[in-house]
Amino acid sequence: MSRPLIAIIRGVTPAEALDVSAALLEAGIDRIEVPMNSPDALVSIASMVKTYGDRALIGAGTVLTPEVVRAVADLGGKLIVSPNANVEVIKETKRLGLQSFPGVLTPTECFSAIHAGADGIKIFPSFLLGVEGLKAICAVLPPEVPVFMVGGVGPANFAELLQAGASGFGIGTGLYKPGFTADDVHKRAVEMVTAYDKITQETHT
Repeated sequence: MSRPLIAIIRGVTPAEALDVSAALLEAGIDRIEVPMNSPDALVSIASMVKTYGDRALIGAGTVLTPEVVRAVADLGGKLIVSPNANVEVIKETKRLGLQSFPGVLTPTECFSAIHAGADGIKIFPSFLLGVEGLKAICAVLPPEVPVFMVGGVGPANFAELLQAGASGFGIGTGLYKPGFTADDVHKRAVEMVTAYDKITQETHT
């Protein structure tokens, strides 16, 4: 089962990338983004795609230009995540057949991203919107559009955000910070997956 959890491994180095990816996959997280402001991000993405591309959705985060989209596509990456709703980035992502998750915060940005062809939207930073804001936005969004919450999310608020309309989560420092070992990442990923599974199982019983 592919859970709607995206690991944001900001700051990962090419030397760590495969071990961290393996730790995430073993724990049950198979969507991984390497933010472009990580050291040699494209090198990490290339090795991750080569090794785990058949088992995971791998790509880049903090993507700000169509040029970066093309570079990621050339490496075989399949996921493009942005902090903003740049229409040119979204359109280039879809033209090349990759999945697009742009960052949004307001209804206007949400609908601009959807209209440009985004596969889902990333509410960022989600703690600025909160649960009540999420409920209000989800009330007007097309129900088929996945809404990922990113920024300040974790086991403590998974349940209330899912209930308010969230489809999934992007998790950064809760999973990985520079200096963490693969074991650290695995332990944290297991905690995230266990919490998510428990909540979703309770919801469906």
